[in-house]
Amino acid sequence: MEDIYPSRRARTARFLPRQDPVVHGEWTDGAPLSRAQAAQFEEQGYLVLEGLFEDEEIRFLQAEAGRLLGDPGALEEHTVITEPDAGEVRSIFRIHGQSRVIERLAADTRLADVARFLLGGEVYLHQSRLNYKPGFDGREFYWHSDFETWHVEDGMPRMRALSMSVLLAENTPHNGPLMLMPGSHHAFLTCIGETPEDHYLTSLKKQQYGVPDKDSLATLAERHGIAAPTGKPGSVVVFDCNIMHGSNGNITPFPRANAFLVYNAVDNGLAAPFGVDRPRPDFIATRLSPKQIIPVAGCLTQGVPA
Repeated sequence: MEDIYPSRRARTARFLPRQDPVVHGEWTDGAPLSRAQAAQFEEQGYLVLEGLFEDEEIRFLQAEAGRLLGDPGALEEHTVITEPDAGEVRSIFRIHGQSRVIERLAADTRLADVARFLLGGEVYLHQSRLNYKPGFDGREFYWHSDFETWHVEDGMPRMRALSMSVLLAENTPHNGPLMLMPGSHHAFLTCIGETPEDHYLTSLKKQQYGVPDKDSLATLAERHGIAAPTGKPGSVVVFDCNIMHGSNGNITPFPRANAFLVYNAVDNGLAAPFGVDRPRPDFIATRLSPKQIIPVAGCLTQGVPA
């Protein structure tokens, strides 16, 4: 397959033109987003959706996150990622396969229909995880484009994926909220450095390859600025697969947690990786048996199997 987004091959970084749409679906009166929201996503590469969930549903999701974080030994061992210099949980991957609650959340019409509209077709979960930044010790996630890694290390062919971060604790300006560079998704920034074998073993704790160079990041920041959307529990940040984003560490006493869901178009299934010999494992990037999401309506607390 032709690689139209080559990265980690040259000694210098380049900005390449985006060759894929941002909004793949055609807006109609029946779309799950307003025309203004669709236009904002096209232009800025992200949206914040508030008021999607009832208080009861938010408490239900928070309780499930507490259960997952409270007993990591009961989970699939390789899916639990700790901080690089501490025993605190940093991320839990494949949560949709380890939690009926999160599986139901990912299929909820309030999320899945938005993904289907923006991606222009049926979708599946490329990746899911619970991201956690404990108070005082939560480490940063450095600037990156998700698509760069998903393309190089997973074999995602085109920019037809998006992420949804469901806030499970209040995200304030101080406890390490997601930061984005609005509009940066319109160009693809290549990265420098050949990827080591089994890079994921270290990158999930601290990424060293697939990280943009500082000069290019400065150019993007000067060109687009930086936004740090905050919100109450239950808010959802939707962002394009190629937007430049990251987050600071959390030195406040207030932990930050979110359920992170990555939707990919069924028609954009993974091929062979474009920059490594061996793809990352299935718990990071669904390859073996992607399951098309069938949207489910109704309250989250109802109909979740025990």
